[in-house]
Amino acid sequence: MEQKDFIQGKELAIAAASLAIDNKAKEIKVLDLQGISSIADYFVICTGESIPHLRAISREIGKSIIDEHHVRARNLEGTPESLWMVIDYIDVVVHVFHKDLRSNYGLEDLWSDAALVSFEDELKD
Repeated sequence: MEQKDFIQGKELAIAAASLAIDNKAKEIKVLDLQGISSIADYFVICTGESIPHLRAISREIGKSIIDEHHVRARNLEGTPESLWMVIDYIDVVVHVFHKDLRSNYGLEDLWSDAALVSFEDELKD
């Protein structure tokens, strides 16, 4: 069995974003919070279309990160019914929002001084 390397930081954020893409999440953004936040180094923010979609996105990110990279989330918050789920990997926090709730919280606006991480090119490698 092939052993994958332990990942963290930017690599973990990009892996989570890739898994969100694979699960048809929308509006996926990776924010680089290094030097501007003590909460985390990276936020991954994505949108699901329905409660079952939120469940699938968060379940697959959590399961695949464990299976492929042997990294467990420190904490999981929210439920699909709450329309916002958070997967906390300490240095990376993944936010899975329902399409009707994401704009209410405006995380991108709140952290507008964070750099956007371009991850699409790295997924092609």
